[in-house]
Amino acid sequence: MANWQVTRLKCGGFLFGLRLNHTMSDGSGLAQFLTAVGEMARGATAPSVPAVWERYVLNARNPPRVTCTHREYEEVADNKATIIPPDDMAHRSFFFGPSEISALRKLTPPHLSHCSTFEILTACLWICRTIALQPDPTAEMRIICLVNARGKFNPPLLPRGYYGNGFGLLVAVATAGELSKKPIGYALELVRKAKASMTEEYLQSTASLMVLRGRPLFTVAGTYIVSDLGRAGLEKLNFGWGDAIYGGVAKAVPELASFYVPFTNKKGEDGIVVPFCLPAPAMERFFKELEGMLKGQLGSDEEKSKFKLSSSL
Repeated sequence: MANWQVTRLKCGGFLFGLRLNHTMSDGSGLAQFLTAVGEMARGATAPSVPAVWERYVLNARNPPRVTCTHREYEEVADNKATIIPPDDMAHRSFFFGPSEISALRKLTPPHLSHCSTFEILTACLWICRTIALQPDPTAEMRIICLVNARGKFNPPLLPRGYYGNGFGLLVAVATAGELSKKPIGYALELVRKAKASMTEEYLQSTASLMVLRGRPLFTVAGTYIVSDLGRAGLEKLNFGWGDAIYGGVAKAVPELASFYVPFTNKKGEDGIVVPFCLPAPAMERFFKELEGMLKGQLGSDEEKSKFKLSSSL
């Protein structure tokens, strides 16, 4: 399922690095496994949540029937404007604390003021990333939100302790021109609509699609994937030396995906750190676009002059 490595640091701390076989488990399943390791490292004789296999609960219907539209698995022609070459890639991480999230919320129209932090952040990143990549204005750009099915339904679809893949790929689609020119509310509405499509029927339809089309890969051209690790609990792992300082991915999946990782910065502010990977020129454009979007919501010129988006290479 996974292999791992422990690196001891001179300061007395250590790094616990792990590589996961995603066909066996998802982020929640990984957190469950690591929590069990921590419990047993602290003296428990068995994990508090026994692991459950039960993959059959996500089997396709017999006969399989695709009842939903699945644009996340659409077959589209490769478009050079939306396929990112793997050369000269730059990695950065961006911290979104209370002031950054507050600035983003000021961009939302009144009827969307109740949107979640995940939704507004996702809409913002989708827009800035699209502008940074400079695709043809008519090119279709996709945002795929990985949404956990655990705790979504009553009665629960997945049993407690299930550690396999239990998430759906919820997609929103817009042209690059629409994302670049329209207000953030446009992208925000699309993200909210995509998230709302997470139903049991959608998951059943996806399972049937997997059977009928031979487990196709999701659409890659023009796609950006986001996943929220805020409820996975990786930052609370304890192997006997206290809670983790950081619990999340080591870096962004090259040019394709970002994970929202809970983090406390040096000021003691709780927020979200987002690892990002783009071609170096696009990364510079992304940084300037994102910083400009945030800075534009500050009040005085003095506040704007002092603001600097927290980023690291």
